[in-house]
Amino acid sequence: MTVSLDGYVAGPGGDISWSVPDEELFRFHTEAVGRIGAQICGRGLYETMLYWETPAALDPSQTPLHREFARVWAQLPKYVFSRTLDHVEGTSTLLRGDLQEEVERLKRDDGAPLEVGGATLAGALTQMGLIDEYHLFIRPVLLGGGTRYFPELGSYSALELLETRTFASCQVLFARYARAA
Repeated sequence: MTVSLDGYVAGPGGDISWSVPDEELFRFHTEAVGRIGAQICGRGLYETMLYWETPAALDPSQTPLHREFARVWAQLPKYVFSRTLDHVEGTSTLLRGDLQEEVERLKRDDGAPLEVGGATLAGALTQMGLIDEYHLFIRPVLLGGGTRYFPELGSYSALELLETRTFASCQVLFARYARAA
């Protein structure tokens, strides 16, 4: 997820307009989505990302990169955790069981990399110790409030830096961390 320098993924009122990726970063995201086995998300992210499964996302008037992301996203399996949705569309599966049990099962069953999106869901999985890696896209902006990237943990959790990359075109720093052994 994109995170502000002061630790927020959304500003006050849920504003994410500051986090729109430029072409270089969008290409990186497209390639990354192409390498994962499935996306785990909550209702909010699922509903936001539904756009990428509509005919508008594949319209010839869109950029080739835009259409490529739509193609990759539309075929990606998605697991949606929601207590309020009645159904999901496309390659999505609605899950209503115990969050910890379901995610542990998904990690065991598939073996392919799973990505978690949405701050609330990712925060819950962080508290359960089910996140193996954190991928932060740090944008040089101070929001002063909003939705935090990390939840309150109540205990120390050491991480190991695996990779960094700078996207000079948009001044974003990518940092990939794993839970320390």
